[in-house]
Amino acid sequence: MREIMDHELEKILEKEQNRQKNSAVFIASENYASESFRKYTSSILTNKYAEGYPGARYYAGCEYVDQIENLAIERGKNIFGSNHINVQPHSGSQANMAAYISLLSPGDKILSLSLDHGGHLSHGHNVNFSGKIYEIHNYFLDKDSEMIDFDALQKVADTVRPKLIICGFSAYSRKIDFKKFKKIAESVEALLMADIAHIAGLVVAKQHPSPVNIADIITSTTHKTLRGPRGGIAIISESLAKKYDRGIFPAVQGGPIMNNVLAKAVAFKEASQKSL
Repeated sequence: MREIMDHELEKILEKEQNRQKNSAVFIASENYASESFRKYTSSILTNKYAEGYPGARYYAGCEYVDQIENLAIERGKNIFGSNHINVQPHSGSQANMAAYISLLSPGDKILSLSLDHGGHLSHGHNVNFSGKIYEIHNYFLDKDSEMIDFDALQKVADTVRPKLIICGFSAYSRKIDFKKFKKIAESVEALLMADIAHIAGLVVAKQHPSPVNIADIITSTTHKTLRGPRGGIAIISESLAKKYDRGIFPAVQGGPIMNNVLAKAVAFKEASQKSL
């Protein structure tokens, strides 16, 4: 098949490449993927549909994508030290959506950090799906220390009695005490979800405490501090794993983006190695 060059787009892409090469970017949610990694995001797997999970697909010809997804799963479990990981979420927000869909009912109460104090849209803001389907309550930072006020959080949790408490944020630069969050969640019989999209690489590198074996469900993106493809993952306690997997497929998504699943496997391997 003859290769078609799109010169108009090539010129724009070259300009963006120069912008990235010659700029110092301090956007916390961006990173620079390695050259060896980037080729995998455009692999031949972009041609392959693979609805379902390894060993239980709805399409023929999935023997090799099964091997790739299983490898991504094992590598993900290895770097996080977890027993179960789902590598299919297309994004962090969809990983969060699957958590809500699989663990909650419409109208259930969620307690999360207010967006203007460092929370995230998908944690219940009223313009987001999460704020339209669930009853959202917020906790806030202490106005003087600008840190999480756990005493105030406990009082709100006691009053609201949420079904789910969310920790992990989009604009909070302090270490997160997952154990304190878990203690509060248990005191009101709530599930605890940790969204570590911004700190996943720090968790893997053991530069930030890990929520694994503390939170009931952990969601993350793979393109920020993990330096992988644009996408999401979820680490789930074994008791909730089957529910969550059904929350991704068939509840929220159809087929996984297999070239990105491959790229996640590569990123997890890179994350397991010491930088030069």
